[in-house]
Amino acid sequence: MSSNQHKIAEVQRILAPVGVDIIAVPQKIQELQTDDVHSLVKDKLIKAFGAIGRPLFVEHTGLYLSGLNGLPAGLTQIFWDQLKEDRFASLVAGLGDARVTAKTVLGYCDGHKMHLFEGAIEGTVPTTPAGPTDFQWDCVFIPNGFSETFAEMGAAKDSISMRRIALDKFADHLKLAKGTK
Repeated sequence: MSSNQHKIAEVQRILAPVGVDIIAVPQKIQELQTDDVHSLVKDKLIKAFGAIGRPLFVEHTGLYLSGLNGLPAGLTQIFWDQLKEDRFASLVAGLGDARVTAKTVLGYCDGHKMHLFEGAIEGTVPTTPAGPTDFQWDCVFIPNGFSETFAEMGAAKDSISMRRIALDKFADHLKLAKGTK
């Protein structure tokens, strides 16, 4: 469930080659406000399944700043909505520690059980945002070993992103489940 067209397109690009069709459900779910992302995703999954009533997945992707002891975590969207790219980059620069982890937690409900899949990638926040600013914080995340932000990479980020790692684990789970039926 998502109305974020960038996120939907990224998920489709990653899962289509493994034969998983995505049907986006643009229904807004009130998220639990917590830094405990596993609880947030489980709560979101229960609400989504209650609304849809069929197997589905939800995800939450957030930033974990080293200089803020892992915050904003599950509260990333709130931070981002208030600060946007320039103030976010300034905040991190003021911390004196630009290290950050980008993490996706994907929750899947098959109708009987909940499954969680996680992907994480380490990086840094640049002092100045770079690239398009229309996909949230992609313009302020440079993965380790690269010199460009996710926003500058465009679709090339799909092969290394935290969402890719979580989606690959999810796809492996689906393949295994399909093989056991």
